[in-house]
Amino acid sequence: MTRADTLERLASLVEKLRRECPWDREQTPDTIKTFLLEECYETLAAIDSGDPETLRGELGDLLFQIFFLSRLAAERGWFKLEDVARAITDKMTERHPHVFGDVAARDAQEVARGWEARKRRESRSESDPLGTIPASLPALAAAQRMTSRAADLGFDWEHDADVADKIVEELEEWRVAAGRGDTAAETRELGDLLLSVVNLARRRRIDPEAALRQTNARFRSRFAAVSRQAHASGREMSAIPLAELDAFWEEAKKEETAEEKGR
Repeated sequence: MTRADTLERLASLVEKLRRECPWDREQTPDTIKTFLLEECYETLAAIDSGDPETLRGELGDLLFQIFFLSRLAAERGWFKLEDVARAITDKMTERHPHVFGDVAARDAQEVARGWEARKRRESRSESDPLGTIPASLPALAAAQRMTSRAADLGFDWEHDADVADKIVEELEEWRVAAGRGDTAAETRELGDLLLSVVNLARRRRIDPEAALRQTNARFRSRFAAVSRQAHASGREMSAIPLAELDAFWEEAKKEETAEEKGR
């Protein structure tokens, strides 16, 4: 079966579901939003897992949502699936003149700068270079996108060490605000601290969203190990002294490190 045949089979399946499945018939673009977001996050988790089979499955779920939403749009006379494919192909061709045109690009950073410049021209948002960044993005992802775009326009730190110093400065400003009992100021300072950490991650070419997801996964795994040790001791976790819980935590870290070395 060719690529075109496979995609046409999926499109036909979506059309059949809309005709014959009571649940699918009731769906609208608004009701699908939650499922679309869920599939995006599950795809991210699959990438983090490093399991090709899991990623293949999640990409399929995500592709289904795109086909389904395109079908809903076609039924409303907005556009067809073919229009979606044509528009993104035209956009990618226009935004890669170093591949499809006669523009030279020395490295990935130059490609990124050209990409952002073309996006601004298309959106006519020179007065607000950050205006095209979706307001619905998670705050961490939005911070990365905003600081990246600002950096492409020349608004960036000169050295990584300067950003590290800024993190220390923001932490001290939070301590001052906390000492005053000023919750509003604490909120601002913690926000500034988070933005500075995102800036450092960006400069080090580390995805802060991926880094935090990995840390969350480690925390979940280690805390589960602490809970198991607490249960094995015959006590409720809340009744165990913090020093003992810390010892459980350190043991979980050692086990984790040993497992990683054994892989």
